[in-house]
Amino acid sequence: MLAAENKLARVRQDAMCYKWHMNIIYLVFGDELSNHLQANFSILSMLTQEKVINSINVVTDQPNFYNHLADYIKTFEIDHKTLVEWKGPYDFFWRVKIKAVELLTRTYKNENLLYLDSDTFLFGNLNQIKDKLNEGFSFMHLSEGKLAQLGSKEEKRLWRQTCDKSFGPVKITETHCMWNAGVIGIPGSKSAELIKATLDICDAMLEQKVTRRLIEQFSFSLALSEFSNLIPADQQIGHYWGNKRQWNNFITNFFLTSYLSNTPLHKQIDFMKSVDYTKFPVIVRIASIRYDLQDLLAKIFPARGKKYIKPNSE
Repeated sequence: MLAAENKLARVRQDAMCYKWHMNIIYLVFGDELSNHLQANFSILSMLTQEKVINSINVVTDQPNFYNHLADYIKTFEIDHKTLVEWKGPYDFFWRVKIKAVELLTRTYKNENLLYLDSDTFLFGNLNQIKDKLNEGFSFMHLSEGKLAQLGSKEEKRLWRQTCDKSFGPVKITETHCMWNAGVIGIPGSKSAELIKATLDICDAMLEQKVTRRLIEQFSFSLALSEFSNLIPADQQIGHYWGNKRQWNNFITNFFLTSYLSNTPLHKQIDFMKSVDYTKFPVIVRIASIRYDLQDLLAKIFPARGKKYIKPNSE
């Protein structure tokens, strides 16, 4: 009897551990190599704390770019037809992000999920995120503030179009915040509920012709804050959306050096443990007039004197 009870206790313990697994999700598609390099770099940073993670999953139309990580990750190949279906009847590009997370909620039922944009990296303690997910908290990267008080043209327009209106299960009020969606942590205990609410909000906004610029981001913000305890992940995960140029140069040099020196994958992961993530800022504010002037100068002084090789016709 005692042996049977001990066996049952182990089964229950194993079931509980399985329930609280954490599964990482990336969505990377298209031919732009920098996005895939970013995702590879982010994955390597996650692998420095591999024991905390149950699985790393890449949803992509370019699975070959992740073959070298086959021992560490799972790829979910999506084709053009799937992307079209995921965009939905209103052909909204970023609805694909919600559908990719939905796919993983079905693959890992009742398990914790952590979605990451490709331009992210792990620098803090991943266990802190896992523990909070286990307690039922959800994550996004950070709060950008109450939508009613944000100052950009897109945010002001979004507030005018949505204030005091209902979308799916949520009515928008002055208390609702816009959160950065570079990180999205969904507790397994509420994964199906939260992703359904996000999708319902998104589709309702599309149906009511809300300007599309920030719909996917705001939909996650509303669903996770309304139906769970939403907290930031910026003390564990960096998101360099505001300074991709410097980070892309650093990442490209890292992978070129690794390739030319034939650095094995485990050595690349070891290197990630020593990276100084404070070396480059994650956000750099540049006045838009700078880009306008660059475009103007390119028109005034176009490139000239181009010369190409002429292959031998023989």
